[in-house]
Amino acid sequence: MRKLELPLLLAALALVAAPVLAQDTGTLKKIKDTGTITIGYREASIPFSYLDENQKPIGYAMDICYKVVDAVKAKLNMPNLKVALNPVTPSTRIPLMANGTIDLECGSTTNNAERKKQVDFGMTYFVIKYRYVAKKSAHMDTIADLKGQTVVSTAGTTDIKALNELNSADKMGMNILAANDHPAAFLMVETGRAKAFLMDDILLYGLVANSKDPADFHISSASLGLEPYSLMLRMDDPEFKKVVDDAMTKLYKSGEIEKIYGKWFLSKIPPRGIVLDFPISDSLKKVFANPTDSPDPKVYE
Repeated sequence: MRKLELPLLLAALALVAAPVLAQDTGTLKKIKDTGTITIGYREASIPFSYLDENQKPIGYAMDICYKVVDAVKAKLNMPNLKVALNPVTPSTRIPLMANGTIDLECGSTTNNAERKKQVDFGMTYFVIKYRYVAKKSAHMDTIADLKGQTVVSTAGTTDIKALNELNSADKMGMNILAANDHPAAFLMVETGRAKAFLMDDILLYGLVANSKDPADFHISSASLGLEPYSLMLRMDDPEFKKVVDDAMTKLYKSGEIEKIYGKWFLSKIPPRGIVLDFPISDSLKKVFANPTDSPDPKVYE
């Protein structure tokens, strides 16, 4: 009997220790130990996350992120929790999340099934459609108009993947270019190096509105489909995800999200005081009424 007691005791201790070990490796434990939560932000994803005239990250996603930060402060009972800001790009955002450099990414990141294999997401906070911008003088509006053209998109995005798939599947004969960021891609259209720039529609609206001559550009009515945006966090961390999801659900159910939305999509925004005039879509109204973190585009149709 005594020979069995030690193995049983070790097994019991292992069961007790397992949850503690999981908690020790979680985001909340990391934040508590360091006294800091690190937010990843974008420098030019208007109006989600971008730099103002003082080089301070602002935007719709940033406002939502700070609501999550307040929830983390309450959860950990750390009212003086520090917030560190770390810039990310479409190519670096997932690696920096996976390796622990950032704890929460507040930008314009699509939640899809492929990315869910590497990272996780909070509740959807925007629904986009893939469209393209071109010069009005090019008279382009349909997907067929892209055939044989030089088309640019941003490296590391789902948009450029969709563009390549379209090119291959429909034998479009496009010359596809990859830009480092959205402003660089838009500049290619502006200067004639590319005929069109395929990107999430709301980001195109922001770029056009902030351009020198907005009237020179046309955003296509045709699209390649829709996808949801959300805050990105590390995968396999249910404790932190619950804090994020609960904070976002509270924001939606209270109606406060509509004020934040109005601030960035229906009012003048920095640095030039432009108004995007982009009302809440029916898809997003559904999300605000019934919050979801689904990566399935069909959920939002």
